[in-house]
Amino acid sequence: MLRSLSIRDFVIVERLDLEFQDGFTVLTGETGAGKSILIDALALVLGERSDAGQVRSGAARAEIAAEFGLEQIPRAQTWLEANDLADEPGVCLLRRVLETEGRSRAYVNGRPATLTQLKELAQMLVDIHGQHEHQSLLRSAAQRELLDGFAAALALARETALAWQDWQALRRQRLEWEKNAQALAAERERLEWQRRELERLAFSEQEWETLALDHKRLAHAAALLEAVEYALDSLSEGEAAALGMVNAALSRLSAAAEFDPGLKETVDMLGPAQIQVQEAVYGLRHYRNRVELDPRRLQEIEQRLEVIHGAARKLRVTPLQLPEVLTETVRRLDELGGEAGPQALAQREDASQARYLALATRLSAERARAAAELTRRVTEQMQGLAMAGGRFEVSLAPAAEPAQHGLEQVEFLVAADPGASARPLAKVASGGELSRVSLAIQTVTSAVALVPTLVFDEVDAGIGGRVAEIVGRLLAALGEKHQVMCITHLPQVAAAADRQWQVSKSASGAGVRTLVRELDAPGRVEEIARMLGGVKITETTRKHAAELLGGAKGVIEKRDRKA
Repeated sequence: MLRSLSIRDFVIVERLDLEFQDGFTVLTGETGAGKSILIDALALVLGERSDAGQVRSGAARAEIAAEFGLEQIPRAQTWLEANDLADEPGVCLLRRVLETEGRSRAYVNGRPATLTQLKELAQMLVDIHGQHEHQSLLRSAAQRELLDGFAAALALARETALAWQDWQALRRQRLEWEKNAQALAAERERLEWQRRELERLAFSEQEWETLALDHKRLAHAAALLEAVEYALDSLSEGEAAALGMVNAALSRLSAAAEFDPGLKETVDMLGPAQIQVQEAVYGLRHYRNRVELDPRRLQEIEQRLEVIHGAARKLRVTPLQLPEVLTETVRRLDELGGEAGPQALAQREDASQARYLALATRLSAERARAAAELTRRVTEQMQGLAMAGGRFEVSLAPAAEPAQHGLEQVEFLVAADPGASARPLAKVASGGELSRVSLAIQTVTSAVALVPTLVFDEVDAGIGGRVAEIVGRLLAALGEKHQVMCITHLPQVAAAADRQWQVSKSASGAGVRTLVRELDAPGRVEEIARMLGGVKITETTRKHAAELLGGAKGVIEKRDRKA
């Protein structure tokens, strides 16, 4: 959700720092106070096109920063990590700087980012309804994803996309084979020989280490035995052996220590030395009995080493790289269709295509079922939103050819008036109608909507009275599951909100400034009374405003009790 928005020197906003909460928030105020400027600032930090005229007069640059919590948006956290833009887990900070010359810079978590990256990330964070260029629901991919979510088929859609990717990869391999059949046949023949040679060699890094150690020991066996014999002769078996001398000295000193305890310390030092020398003698005798001159085994090892070196020379690698070469050889052969070549590739491609078509057909059935239900329910919602007789349709047109997203094109169509033909949602002429259709769609699909923050602008255009109350209730219901913000001129909509912000302008020596403040209960009564009564606010309009607030609160509490 959106946690905060900081605006500096943007249009007529000199400095503004806003903290947001979940639930349903409305922004109200006089026409021209700057309510839409806040939406424009949010859109700019989400990657929309900038204009040098958006920099406040007299300022060098405009700067907007927005902080989002990602607890409900794991896919956004995954995207940040994949693009090396992640920082503190669960938090995302977007910043946009606009210069007076028209240049702009974008940052994600303090790191430079492109506008393309900013827009891609923004699609997971916020939906702004009412301004055509901001609407995610106008994008075909978003409509398809929303339908799949409504159908509880997102996992099936992902599985279908992966199956399509596998099928296309095998198709590319087959086409590559057909295009370069002669060269690939020669390459496959070489690789098959190479694999046979390496498998017959059966060489491993562990064997190399064992051979090297055994070769070193056997090649120097005579020198090793000579050194051991010399050491044994010096320590134990010669006429002047060290062990005998140490034993004699220890015996004489031990006897002498009976007469002078001052020698005991020396005796204690010689005792361990005598034991260490004796242990060394035992170890050398064991080693002498174990080490043998074995020229036959040495010859076998040298022959094996020569075979390994010969294979490495043929392949122009070091011996230790041979296992890696075998792995790469098997992988490349698999790409070329293994031993069976093009026939195996064609069979694998056919099997992969069949798997994709089976998944895509299941997905089409789920989409058709959900499309009928979504069409019915959104059309019902539209009837209460000043669009009586209007209808909503989910079009599933067969795709020109199978695609990653399935076998059909998903498109949302709307007929705003009775008898009118349904047109794509992107071609709905009225901003107010588009907002209300979007509200109807979001209300129906709120349980599966993937974007946690919804902003509605112009949702109240051309409506009032009972319809306005319905819009307020729908927005409040959305606020139970999402963070919802709405700019409104209708007191019925404002009364249904969890909280209300008042946007106003003030003149100062530096020019006109936009101010935003959150209203307390008395402040809400005054603001809604202004919205009801115009310039002159009377006790009657205040009473009416209080009744609106109380009535909206009662409806919400009643709904909550039923839930």
